Amino acid sequence: MPEIVYDLAIVGAGVMGLFTALFASRRSARILVVDPWRIGDRRAASFSLTRSIRNDYLDPLYARLAYEARKLWLEFQAESSEPFLIECGCLNIARASVTPDLSGTYAEQSYRVLQDLALRTSAFDRSGLRARFPQFDADIGRLDVEAGCLYVPPITATLLARLKTARVSIEDGTRVERIHRRGGRIVIETAVGERLAERLVITAGLGSNELLARIDGCALQLPVRPDRPSESKYFIPPPNKRDQFTPDRLPVFAYLDVGIYGHPMLVGKTPGVKIGYYNPPDVRRQTTSIASVQSFVSQCMPVLADAQVVDVEGADQCSYDLVADDNFILGQIPGVPGAVIGTGWRGTGYKFAPMIGRTLSELALGGSPRADISRFDPQRFVTSHAG
Repeated sequence: MPEIVYDLAIVGAGVMGLFTALFASRRSARILVVDPWRIGDRRAASFSLTRSIRNDYLDPLYARLAYEARKLWLEFQAESSEPFLIECGCLNIARASVTPDLSGTYAEQSYRVLQDLALRTSAFDRSGLRARFPQFDADIGRLDVEAGCLYVPPITATLLARLKTARVSIEDGTRVERIHRRGGRIVIETAVGERLAERLVITAGLGSNELLARIDGCALQLPVRPDRPSESKYFIPPPNKRDQFTPDRLPVFAYLDVGIYGHPMLVGKTPGVKIGYYNPPDVRRQTTSIASVQSFVSQCMPVLADAQVVDVEGADQCSYDLVADDNFILGQIPGVPGAVIGTGWRGTGYKFAPMIGRTLSELALGGSPRADISRFDPQRFVTSHAG
């Protein structure tokens, strides 16, 4: 029996790897996906219950890419048997008693970026915010209208169903031991035997450096480190209040100047209102009176004071892969012909997944990426010794 030679092998079966496989399969390529863990492993960064989908970045490039990814999410949702994009908007708030310079807050700065890009947004002063979103006690609110959250389980299920239909081979629970070239092809040595491919994509998250070290002739190592929210809680309102916290009345919300983000309660799907405390590296951290989820609730969402509080655990609490320069890593692997890598999503990458998957498939299969990814080139981490 002749040995199978795949057009493309993808190592890493998180959401980035699965979307890469999906877009590659549309070009009639023979695809293999390999992962050392089981799909849905709670340690993976891309498996949880909900993830934000928003455009309100301070950096216009990320805002544009997020909006492009949203279009792809809507196209993909049309292929799902269950809707998963909850279009409730994303509200950034600020309170003068916490961050006195309201004009310099994330809410106001991101609002100006959205305006410059002609993306839909709304502004609220204290009285307007109280009228529209009475759950918050804040002085300003800035709403990213075409935003919300993603309900993850049906996304994973739809991806796997589509890949099965496209006859994509998935080998999870399979450790990669070595990668090298032989006869012009890429040889992937696994614990269960060799796999041959013409081209390679690595979407291994925090395992990327370990995998790069197993590629013969590859000297690339990336400045990636793990991180995770310091707190993540579900606030379960009493029954007589719960209708205030569903997506038709409560948007995704954030006070990123102090490290707070939150998601509405999805009845029957999530236990309550999710609130996390995390200071992303691309946001200037301020020392304020808010230093925990509970202190945020007491000052900015006192309506949740009587809610039951439980820790977010398991699949909804995972590690992020941070990058030293706070930018994605996406492009050709220097010194390894036919190999591409995508990693360093910084805890914000899930919303970009279909755009990332499309881009990785374009790079791997010889196309020109439609997105501007020049800033993300892995070559920036190659140290030159010429002198």
